[in-house]
Amino acid sequence: MNGVQSTISMKSWILIFLLSCGVFAGAQTKPEDGGREIQLWSAGGHSVSGGRSGISVWNAGGRFGWILTAPHGPGFLKGRFEYVVDGTPVFMVFQPGGTAYGAGFSPLGLKWLLATRGNLVPYFELNGGTLFSNHDVPFGTNTVNFTDAAAFGIHVLRDSYNWSVEARYMHISNAGLAPLNSGVNTVQVRIGIGKFFRCKH
Repeated sequence: MNGVQSTISMKSWILIFLLSCGVFAGAQTKPEDGGREIQLWSAGGHSVSGGRSGISVWNAGGRFGWILTAPHGPGFLKGRFEYVVDGTPVFMVFQPGGTAYGAGFSPLGLKWLLATRGNLVPYFELNGGTLFSNHDVPFGTNTVNFTDAAAFGIHVLRDSYNWSVEARYMHISNAGLAPLNSGVNTVQVRIGIGKFFRCKH
C-alpha cells in the first residue's frame, strides 16, 4: 500500500511540474531578482560516521523557491539570496531491521546563488524539516524525525530549463522525542531538473 501511495504521489509531482512548464513557457531561465524557481529532484546516498552505520537512503520530491535579493556581497561570493521549500513524498531508508517508507517536508531552506555570467550557477544551501515514516528511523528509535542539511551544487542553465547536481550532507534524528536518539548522518548526491521564471502580472 505504501508503495502504491508513493507512486501516486510521485505522479502528482510530475503532473504539477509539467503543467507549470506549460504555464511558464517563455519565462526567464536564469535566476533573477524577484524570480521564482520550480524543480523536481531525486537524491540517494549512504550513512557516514557520527551516527548509525549500514544505512542507505533514497528520496524524491519537488521544490519551490523565491529569489529575494539582487546580487550583493564581496568578490567571488557575490550572489542572490533565495528562500526554498521542499516537499518529499518519497523517502526510503534501507536499514538493518527493515526498510522504512516515509515522507517529509522542509519549510526552511536558505540558498545562496553565486552571481555568475555564464550558464553555470554554483550555490550553497542550508535547510531543515521533518520526516515521518512507517517504521523507526533508525531502527529502535522513533517514526518522527527532524532533518537538517547542508549542500553545495551547481545549476546548468539551458534554453528552457536547467539541471542541477549537488553533494548534500543530511542529519536525521528525533531530537529527544524518544528515549533513544541515535541519529543517522548521510552524504547524498542529488540531481534535479527545474526552471527559473518570473511571475506574470
